[in-house]
Parts: sequence; structure tokens; C-alpha cells
Amino acid sequence: MERALIGKISEYEGKEALIKGRVFNIRNLGNIVFLVVQDYTGTIQVVVDKSIEVKTGDAVFITGLVKKDARAKSGCEMKGEKVEVVSKNIEELPIDLSKDDLNLNLVTLLDYRTLSLRHPKVQAIFKLYDLLLKSYERAMRECDFTEIKTPKILGSATEGGANFFKVKYFDKEATLAQSPQFYKQMMVGVFERVFEVGSVFRAEPHFTTRHVNEYIGLDAEMGYINDLYDVTKTLNIVLKKMFEEIKKDGQSYLDLYNIELPEVLDEIPCIKLAEIKKIIKEEYEYEIPEGADIDPHGEELAGKYAKDKFNSDFIFITHYPWSDRPFYTMPCKDNPEETCGFDLLYKGLEIASGGQRIHQYDELVANMKKKGVRAEGMESYVDTFKYAIPPHGGWGMGSERIIKQMLNLESIKEAILFPRDVKRLIP
Repeated sequence: MERALIGKISEYEGKEALIKGRVFNIRNLGNIVFLVVQDYTGTIQVVVDKSIEVKTGDAVFITGLVKKDARAKSGCEMKGEKVEVVSKNIEELPIDLSKDDLNLNLVTLLDYRTLSLRHPKVQAIFKLYDLLLKSYERAMRECDFTEIKTPKILGSATEGGANFFKVKYFDKEATLAQSPQFYKQMMVGVFERVFEVGSVFRAEPHFTTRHVNEYIGLDAEMGYINDLYDVTKTLNIVLKKMFEEIKKDGQSYLDLYNIELPEVLDEIPCIKLAEIKKIIKEEYEYEIPEGADIDPHGEELAGKYAKDKFNSDFIFITHYPWSDRPFYTMPCKDNPEETCGFDLLYKGLEIASGGQRIHQYDELVANMKKKGVRAEGMESYVDTFKYAIPPHGGWGMGSERIIKQMLNLESIKEAILFPRDVKRLIP
């Protein structure tokens, strides 16, 4: 008999069917056993009117009659006639997966990750994440971007500084990519519009709810732009397409978290950093600490302002200081102390950073010297600008941060299958 998927079980109403899945919950009432069985498409209640040796978590094949049941989510239940346990638990499950909410602390949730991921509410996070990746790729292709894949083992650090991982590479020392920045800029000279979905590594000893040391970046770079606003407008279009698709295909997962996704505005508000600092001070009586462009609490208040003033979950903050931006960021012509760079906040958390890049060779070399950045190990990147790279800009966006904010998760680590932080390398 062919396997029947639980999500399509109504097609078998009044017929005998074979389901294959995992026992999610058991209620044993003596002569009658109620099993909730889960496969990758859904769950169904199976009623067995005889004693069976089966435990929660066991993998089973069940054959039985499918009956209509208006109370069931699937609209049906099954009268189990034959229950075959094809893989047994050797030990009792260390966590109770039968509850609507796991209510585990983060350490326990991650220590037992291969089990906690079996819970429908945890699975929903990654079903939405799957939709996020799918929608980003589709939106980028609709905007005529070409997908590329760039090396993650590099001969030198992409962003400079000390926040990179060193690895032994045969008889040399290499670094793990902090971003695909150099490669996507070079590829603007080839394909004009490129994007990448790939791993990013940052050797930063953070202990926060929004940082990890490996994440999946949603990167893009586009050529022949007029200014940074060409980049923000394109990112705005991409986000709108993404959220429309996620809302359309993922509402059942959003419902588990009581989330109703708002529409992304056609024009996300765009405010200069110096202006938002003044607004935060005047509106919320909070002053950004000296020496910081904007701190986490300032971002939260900027997000609140966007919601209060524009009814937008998103806001672009632009014109960050030259001293705080990478050497390839274009300085502003009217004020060289500012850059044509931006951050995008989602509900008060930075999810993307980008801007216009320097495209002239002489200007790039001069800016590197001013910032004390040595070209050693970056020759292939810098030399590319000798051969007419067009005006360009782009962004790098943290995919997991989007999911964290979308579902109001307490930690970004909940939105990563197997997160890597300062202390965690397993599972």
C-alpha cells in the first residue's frame, strides 16, 4: 500500500490508508489507545481499540480506516488496525514534546536541539525561515539579480579589524569570510546585479540576544546607481515582495505565534542619523551615548518612532559617520565626515547594513590610506577598480534576525538550527 500523507488524509475518507510518522502523543484509556501521529505534512489522531506497545517518539507505520471528524484539524481521524513500530526510543524522551509550548530555557532548548526541533511550534520557525530564503531568492531574480556563490576561505579579512577567524590552510594561514563584500563588488563589473545567500563568520565575543558567530547573510550588490537611495528603494521592493509571499504561504505557522504580518510600506521612512538622534532626544528624552553612532536602546526608540509616526515596522537610518563605516563606503560629497551608508531597522533592531561604495580606484586607495587599511592580501580586489567598475552599492542582511523580529523571539539563537556562539560548538 502506498503511503498517505497526513496533510492530504481527507482524500482517503472512508478508505483504508497507510500513514508513516512519529508518535507525538499518547493517551492510554485501557481498552482504547489514542495516538497523535505526526509526519512532515501534519498530525492526525489514531484510535486503536487494543493494547499496543508503543511510546511517544517512536517511528510507526499505521494502517487503518480514515473517518470524517469535524473536530480534528485535518477533518479526519483514523481507526488504527495495524500498528508497526519501525524504530523505537531506547530511552525516555528528556523533554516533553506533547505540550503546546515547550517552555524550556534556551540552554536546554539548544542542548536537546535534535529533539526540540520535533515540536510543531519550533518547526514553524524553520518553515517560515524556508519561506524567507525562497522569497528572497525569488524577489531578487524578479529584480534581475544573478545569484553567485563566493569563497568562504579567504587569504585576508574582508572587513579588516580583528573580528575574523583564522584557519590553517595547508602551509598558509587563511581567514573565514566576514562577508562576500569584495567578491560581490567585483562581480558588479561582470553581471551588474548580483546576490548571494551564504554563511558569514564573525569572531566577536558577544553575549547578547542578537549576535552569533555564524549566520546566513542575504547579500546583494547593484551597479549604475545614482546614489544610496537607489539601493534603499530596491531593498524596499525586495522586502515588500518577501513579506507578501511569507504572509500568503506561511500564515498557519505565524498563527502559532499569534502574528499577523503587516504590509511593508511602498516607501519605508528614511531618516539621517543626525536627525533621528535629535528626534529620540526630543520625543523620548533619551540621548545616544557619546562615541556611539546609535546604541541598541536608540535603535529600539527609532523603531518606536517609525511605528508611531509612519505606522511602519521598518526604518532606514542613513549617513553614518565616516569613522564608523568600512573603507569601501562612499563619503558624502557635501560632508566628508558622513558616508552614503545606511542601516535598516525592523521593529527596532538592525537587520541590514549597506550603502553606496567607492567605485573610483584613486578614491578607494586614498580612503584606505586615511583609514590605515593595508592593501596586502587584497590586491586582486583593489586592482579590479583599475578597470572601470561602475557606480554601485548594496546591502548585507541577517536572515535569522528577520525571523527573530517577525516572531518576537527572545534570542536570535532560536531562529538558527544549530547556533554557534562563544561557548557553543555542539550539537
